[in-house]
Amino acid sequence: MTELRTTALHDRHEALGASFTDFGGWLMPVRYTSDLAEHHAVRTAAGLFDISHMAEFLVEGPDAGAFLDYALAGRLSALVDDQAKYSLLLDADGGIVDDVIVYRHHADRLMVVANAGNRDAVAAAFTDRSAGYDVTIDDATDRIALIAVQGPASQAILEATPQIGAPRTPYDELKYYRMTHADFTPAGEDAVPMHIGRTGYTGEDGFELYIRASAAPELWDALLAAGAPRGLVPAGLAARDTLRLEAGMPLYGHELSLDIVPAQAGLGRVVAADKPEFVGKRALAAVVAPDAPVLVGLVAEGRRAGRAGYVVLDEAGETVGEITSGALSPTLGHPIAMAFVTPTSSALDTQLFIDVRGTRIPAIVTALPFYQRAR
Repeated sequence: MTELRTTALHDRHEALGASFTDFGGWLMPVRYTSDLAEHHAVRTAAGLFDISHMAEFLVEGPDAGAFLDYALAGRLSALVDDQAKYSLLLDADGGIVDDVIVYRHHADRLMVVANAGNRDAVAAAFTDRSAGYDVTIDDATDRIALIAVQGPASQAILEATPQIGAPRTPYDELKYYRMTHADFTPAGEDAVPMHIGRTGYTGEDGFELYIRASAAPELWDALLAAGAPRGLVPAGLAARDTLRLEAGMPLYGHELSLDIVPAQAGLGRVVAADKPEFVGKRALAAVVAPDAPVLVGLVAEGRRAGRAGYVVLDEAGETVGEITSGALSPTLGHPIAMAFVTPTSSALDTQLFIDVRGTRIPAIVTALPFYQRAR
């Protein structure tokens, strides 16, 4: 068996009493106290997440933008400095290899953040697709730690952390999917540069902090100390999953896979179909089968939630789809799920049923996301 990898913060998680799980080949904290407490903390105050298992690729060189335009489905050459963009890495058949976030540092240097479990697939695709482009691709995953502060109190917590210097762009001026930069100064050491993205995977305001791995433990401690009076708690993957589900955000291996093309997952807008060329373009130009399943949201009554793999039925009892993610929503108080269903069953307000261990649970097709924060 392959030994699971650990992040630079593993000792901190153990000291906090975390329970762990295998996630993408990494031993990651699934919870510290309770899933519900951590979920509610993010919705009402803030949660602190170690997401250092995510993979980071630095793409550098005069052809960096052109290369990513070819390698990914979006138009990344249009980014401006310190802007971020969600995109997709497709295979030649239009299937989704991974979903990624791209940050532009400057025209000749961009950073691609990929899912932990797809690191090798992304690395191989980038190597193959870089032929003919004047770029270098550096897998910096092992050198970078990534910590997320998510929730309505997240900005106040960063501002209250004395070891974090003034950001280049003030937080009040930093827009969603933009990045700023600041120094973090560990005790008795020189300042360490840090990139701060106003991005996240919870549906709340929040920040993702990229820093040298060796400095991550002190940054974690500093954030917890500054955030504790403001309701900050460490949060694990279980809370992260229910938070992203409420926000209607897809998870690779559930809503996204090589067998799904972007339009089926409601991500057709992510594809810059008018680009001259990109991997998967020709396949996406073909007509998708009229009966190809599409992603929808489902809301049910009661307390029994559909889970990944549960069958979705129509009123006649015929199978029309399958749940990809589901839970009893901690915020909304009723079961929610995402599912792929046949197009004829996908219209809003369609009455469907989830087969929960032999019991048919009524569910209504609803728009995503299930939850949106007040702005």
